Amino acid sequence: MSAGRICSRTVITAVPDESVREAAQRMAHHGVGTLVVVKAGGSGNEPIGIVTDRDIAMRCVAEGRDPDTLAVSSIMAQPLRVIDQDMAIEHAIVRMAEAGARRLVVIGKGNTLVGILSLDDILELLSDEFSPIHRLLEHQEPILTS
Repeated sequence: MSAGRICSRTVITAVPDESVREAAQRMAHHGVGTLVVVKAGGSGNEPIGIVTDRDIAMRCVAEGRDPDTLAVSSIMAQPLRVIDQDMAIEHAIVRMAEAGARRLVVIGKGNTLVGILSLDDILELLSDEFSPIHRLLEHQEPILTS
């Protein structure tokens, strides 16, 4: 199965020069903890960074920086970890493990933003895959050994 099939395709974005406060308010409004930062201007669909609620807490608030004047580009995570939408989930898991990342930005043709693949997406898939096996095992009679 490909990353593009299970990733979240509803992605809330930010632009590099907007304030951290604006980004935080957008997160709150949409009930998300992650924004993908996209190039300003043009199609506005090329991802260049990612900012999380943790980035805001650790790189802005904890350091006493002003969220009204601090630009998102100052706290976004870079380099951006991306995968192609056609990449197999198994390879995406390896990429996550190598990077120590819980999310990867999924891109399509022309480096356009397609979605976000999170560790939670993968765990949900695995749960769905193993559920029938669990039901099968529940209905099996135990093997008795002497």
